[in-house]
Amino acid sequence: MAAGKGPVVAISGYYGFDNLGDEAVLYSLLEALREVCPTVRPVVLSHAPERTSALYGVEAVNRWRIGEVYRALTRADLLLSGGGSLLQDVTGLKSLVYYLGVVWLARRLGKPVVFYAQGIGPVKSKTGRLLMRLVANDVQLITVRDENSARDLAEMGVTRPPVEVTADPVLGLDPARADREKGMEILERTGVFEPSAGRDGRDNQPGSTPSPGEACSAGKPHPLVGAGPALGEGGGRGSTTAPVVGVSVREWPGFGGEQQRVLARVCDDLCHRGYRVLFIPLQYPEDLAVSREVTAMMRERAAVLDRGLTVGEAVSLVACLDLLVGMRLHALILAAVMGVPPVGISYDPKVDRFLEQLGLQPAGQASGLEYAALSRAVDEVLADPAGFRASLARMVGPLRERARATARLAGALMEVGGWKSEVRKFD
Repeated sequence: MAAGKGPVVAISGYYGFDNLGDEAVLYSLLEALREVCPTVRPVVLSHAPERTSALYGVEAVNRWRIGEVYRALTRADLLLSGGGSLLQDVTGLKSLVYYLGVVWLARRLGKPVVFYAQGIGPVKSKTGRLLMRLVANDVQLITVRDENSARDLAEMGVTRPPVEVTADPVLGLDPARADREKGMEILERTGVFEPSAGRDGRDNQPGSTPSPGEACSAGKPHPLVGAGPALGEGGGRGSTTAPVVGVSVREWPGFGGEQQRVLARVCDDLCHRGYRVLFIPLQYPEDLAVSREVTAMMRERAAVLDRGLTVGEAVSLVACLDLLVGMRLHALILAAVMGVPPVGISYDPKVDRFLEQLGLQPAGQASGLEYAALSRAVDEVLADPAGFRASLARMVGPLRERARATARLAGALMEVGGWKSEVRKFD
């Protein structure tokens, strides 16, 4: 490395696929890394390197071209593998082999490797578990985002290096990053505030149910309209518009017509209570079809965001919500970071694990969603929104610090003087 330049850090993950959750991981990782080392020179292995480079101001190479990956690793002082749920074989063994293959190549080139706040598993195949043990035992630092991931590694025979439990990188985001004016602009463009009749011909505006303003003037404050746009408290629109519930769903086996009707019914209930409902496809356009399927089952009107978002836009939009009902993990995480009460519908253990970190339970499983359970979970938030937010803030604070500590642990692998990499050995 030329004198006076910062370290080259290669980053391997599910980047460039327009999955907003993984893009938020990259955004947060880069923010934390630059805080630790302002001169760092990231090189991201991406499905869409030109787009990644333009969005984040980094060098990016094509993750599918082995020559580009090899050259990037040759120049790198360190490889960060993660974050996200890379090391699992539920979506197929090929994915696991790819990510472990990048790690294996980096180690063959003598580069130190960090598992960066990984969510481990499920790894069910014998081949996958064997590969995990062989490759993971040869890296220099392992950080995982939850205790269950650490246990999964131990059960697969990963005994070195010591595993550090930190938190998902997105939990390290600074809520001040939210531009609430931008978030409000996005909300208005979706038409979520437009008055219209429900599909049964009834007025879809809060009528028999008082609007937030009417309820307040009647001495009956709307449950989720609080102190206005205070940072990190949700509801950043202020009190001049109806409260908004964000909904994030995805295609998943078992989340079919019956389960979708349950969600539609709960969304109708929220409309009757004076809320506006906005479906937010976190992976665009993949989540668009199922979002539209659920809205088509509703009796009342709901809006669907019909475009992709950048991470900055997503943060700003979520900051303006009053409640988020979601399947997507990082929809729930973004809500928690911004102080917006999350109600989780689980389709994968990673959702349960995150909610557990907040002291919460999922409202149900996607494949067996029940109206009574989902409605009860929503009601628990609406019954005491201020108390819920206060509890949420207490849980998120330590997680935010742990998330940002991951970058400091990774930075410790490089000497401060000259920023040369060193390989830590654990005996």
